[in-house]
Amino acid sequence: MTSGTPAPRRSRRERPAKPALTLDGIVAAAVALMRSEGLSRVTMRRLAQELDTGPASLYVYLAGTAELHAAILEELLGEVDLAPVTASGDWRERLADVLGSYTRVLFEYPGLAHSALVARPAGPHYLALVEAVLDLLHRGGVPDGQAAWGVDLLLQVATATAAEQSTRDGDPTAEQEHHALVDALHRVTAQTHPRIAALGPDLVSGAPEQRLAWMFRAVINGAGATPR
Repeated sequence: MTSGTPAPRRSRRERPAKPALTLDGIVAAAVALMRSEGLSRVTMRRLAQELDTGPASLYVYLAGTAELHAAILEELLGEVDLAPVTASGDWRERLADVLGSYTRVLFEYPGLAHSALVARPAGPHYLALVEAVLDLLHRGGVPDGQAAWGVDLLLQVATATAAEQSTRDGDPTAEQEHHALVDALHRVTAQTHPRIAALGPDLVSGAPEQRLAWMFRAVINGAGATPR
């Protein structure tokens, strides 16, 4: 063939067929895209580009971006450690461990924490998490009515905590603001702010994981002790 001869065009029929779309394949691609580019980039249009298809093809499986993010959350909830449910020890500590594991999953994927505030997955991983929380509340003797409302409160507190932390982690001024708060607390006097002065450094004491575990225990105890 001479250099001036154009190469023959390849027929569409000769090209290898693209793998058929499946919901599992779409969600797997979305998770990979989130890990590489961040959740904000995971839209129906961007995901369609990644899968070499049109957005309309994805709408057969998902209603929109919100449902897509809920599907991503459901997939990642499989990483939550539910082993404490069947372990020994105080049920409150075990429940705090489950909630801590859930929160750490959201910490690992900051954008997802905000999405989780409104996304409502309904898949097997989410149901397993809800069942685990309810089971531990039942083992602790929490009345069914309080447990039914308590599971929503506990997961909401964990989700909001992760969302707040992810916002701070992404804010370059967050550390400076924290130091300013600590400095302000140290400079108050007993004459103007007697309780702040009395507690002093204890207001900002404790490692983050210690405060998180204490918060879960406080909410767990409150749910068990507060009648509907």
